[in-house]
Amino acid sequence: MVGRPNVGKSTLFNRLVGKRLALVDDQPGVTRDLREGQGRLGDLRFIVVDSAGLEMVEDDSLQGRMRRLTERAVDEADVCLFVVDARAGITAADEYFAEILRRRAKHVILAANKAEGRAGESGVLEAYGLGLGEPLRISAEHGEGMDDLYRTLVPLADQFEAQNIQQAPVTDVELDEESDVENDESWRPSATNPLQIAVIGRPNAGKSTLINKIIGEDRLLTGPEAGITRDSISVTTDFMGTPMRIFDTAGMRKKARVTEKLEKLSVADGLRAVRFAEVVVVLLDVDIPFEQQDLRIADFAETEGRAVVIAANKWDLEEDKPQKLNELREAFERLLPQLRGAPLVTVSAKTGKGLDRLHNAILRAHEVWNRRVNTGRLNQWLSVMTEAHPPPAPGGRRIRLRYITQIKTRPPAFVVMATHTDKIPDAYSRYLVNGLRQDFDMPGTPIRFTFRDQGQKNPYKDKASKINQSGALSKHAKRQKPKGE
Repeated sequence: MVGRPNVGKSTLFNRLVGKRLALVDDQPGVTRDLREGQGRLGDLRFIVVDSAGLEMVEDDSLQGRMRRLTERAVDEADVCLFVVDARAGITAADEYFAEILRRRAKHVILAANKAEGRAGESGVLEAYGLGLGEPLRISAEHGEGMDDLYRTLVPLADQFEAQNIQQAPVTDVELDEESDVENDESWRPSATNPLQIAVIGRPNAGKSTLINKIIGEDRLLTGPEAGITRDSISVTTDFMGTPMRIFDTAGMRKKARVTEKLEKLSVADGLRAVRFAEVVVVLLDVDIPFEQQDLRIADFAETEGRAVVIAANKWDLEEDKPQKLNELREAFERLLPQLRGAPLVTVSAKTGKGLDRLHNAILRAHEVWNRRVNTGRLNQWLSVMTEAHPPPAPGGRRIRLRYITQIKTRPPAFVVMATHTDKIPDAYSRYLVNGLRQDFDMPGTPIRFTFRDQGQKNPYKDKASKINQSGALSKHAKRQKPKGE
């Protein structure tokens, strides 16, 4: 979908994909990157691409780079939907872009948006003059004209292949205790189930540049200006042999500095991308790493239960690399203790150096996030841990840790059956969590650890009461026997 800014492309995009994926605002020029989605009209399935508004500029400005990105999308598309504003009428820019589409697009469908009511009638008539055939009268906001668009696309339907809609990853996977298997490989990435990555960080950290380097093309809009990315854009690629779906997100500033409505929408879109990810890459600027906002972003990813990889970008500009690396590791361990052991890698999004380290760190974090530990091994471990450091006895009442099992993966979650769970201090819980990380090789990943009060319940209590009841009945029966028998 192409057209001038503010003609309603993103609204139409949301209508076709059935979700509010693209940011929509009255302010023109909201969309900057190419956003892909799985569109549907009736029984038709297709990939729809929302593009930036076309501007009549050809230089290296932001608008010029946006235009070149859109033109490349036109070259790759099977059908180009050219959207004009029926209420504003046909402008010189519309005529200029119609000429470009006639030369470059394989097939063009002209749609006159905002055509509901009489206000759009004159604009629809003017659209005939573009020489792109009969315009479709549509209203993206109210859903009018979608049946006409469907009938126009039906003759072209054989040129498209239906594709599966990618959903958010399954998290908090409950485990079946009866199948206590540690070597289940079903979670590994595949072409049908790519590994989902979200790249998050402050503005101008180099997120889009890094993703472009990973996929090997200038797919995402980049530049020296901070805050270019607004939508959470996802691209599917094969990163060093691993199928991945990577989300590029808007830069997240401190909440107090986010005043514009559009930026608030962008940040909310980025936070939603974290929930769609399995592994979150927190990208830092090596010149100013671990600022307060970086710490909040990393903590949010951990709170959401996602595997986390910390990547320090612009490493090619650093002169004293060994000293800087030591400083980064020290600050990481001190400021993010909840992610102790998570991978910390250095990369250069500009040159591509360090991408192999990033790839290995992502796979490692994903593997730990999916780890399953056998119940027998866990209980042997718990016995050793309690012998080395017994739980406290508040008020003289001894706390007994009876049994431990893993109940979930993605992230790993464990439950301990114990007595007097309300008396167990947080320090002892941290002692057990740190022991799990170290002894079962689970660095960095979020670990959910809970105690469940078992009390003094005796599993043989019911059985004993039944025996007593049966014994009492037999005695009673004996007493009722007549004399002489």
